[in-house]
Amino acid sequence: MKYDVAVVGGSYAGMAAALQLLRARRTVLIVDAGKRRNRAATQAHGFLGQDGTDPGEIARVARAQLERYATLTWVEGRVVSAGGTKDDFTIASEDGHEYRARRLLLATGVSDELPQVQGLAERWGTSVFHCPYCHGYELDSGAIGVIASGPNSVHQARLLPEWGQVTLLTNGLLDLDPNVRQELLERGVAIEPTPIAGIEGHADVVLTDGRTLVFSGLFTAPRNAPSSPVAEQVGCELMETPMGTQVSTNEARQTSVAGVYACGDVARVPHSISLAVGDGAWAGAQLHQSLVFPAAQA
Repeated sequence: MKYDVAVVGGSYAGMAAALQLLRARRTVLIVDAGKRRNRAATQAHGFLGQDGTDPGEIARVARAQLERYATLTWVEGRVVSAGGTKDDFTIASEDGHEYRARRLLLATGVSDELPQVQGLAERWGTSVFHCPYCHGYELDSGAIGVIASGPNSVHQARLLPEWGQVTLLTNGLLDLDPNVRQELLERGVAIEPTPIAGIEGHADVVLTDGRTLVFSGLFTAPRNAPSSPVAEQVGCELMETPMGTQVSTNEARQTSVAGVYACGDVARVPHSISLAVGDGAWAGAQLHQSLVFPAAQA
């Protein structure tokens, strides 16, 4: 069987795109490895109508709704290779199965390259975050630490005083320009240059001089990269952003390869559930129109 669209990645963006296609009575294959980027989080915020809901429950309900459509095929697994051309793509899953489709949608999400600080990765998504709009309010105007990872950390430190008293922990990674330092101080941001030994407890930062700074929550700005090599395998152009590497697309969410589209975190910044859902819905509509009017989106 050749599907109209094969979706690589069945999280929020991929499902949102699939919904538009299914409602147009198109055959859709979703192959998903079940590794949502926000799987450590217990609540989703900033998503209209779902504020405070477990993100896993949002995903579960969304999948159940998609499965009501007869033209959906859902495969649990990881795509390990992809190739082909417009109207004749082939993807292969890690169990050896191959699938064919007229169009390919990459909704793989991204992986996060976190600062190498002991205890940080274990708290990612529970007391260490990247998005203040998603997690800032719940810190109840408490003490907030920003663990430097690069230049984006300055932007975080500038922004976060809206949500609490901020300390920028430069951790030997930032050499602040005097003007930037002054701007941060004027925003009420404390600057801590002592390197970090590790994180303990909920969000307690232990410094190499023996001091412990207690925070309500911590923020850092990881670098991102596509969580799957599929985009490169099919020849999609990648682009660098201040947050890392993403798949390059046009306004219709087409990549540089005819017939291949991308949406969600792998193809846009910034990242959140609500932005991923909106991006996926748009990509799904554009994919449908490429099937109806192929010459218009060649």
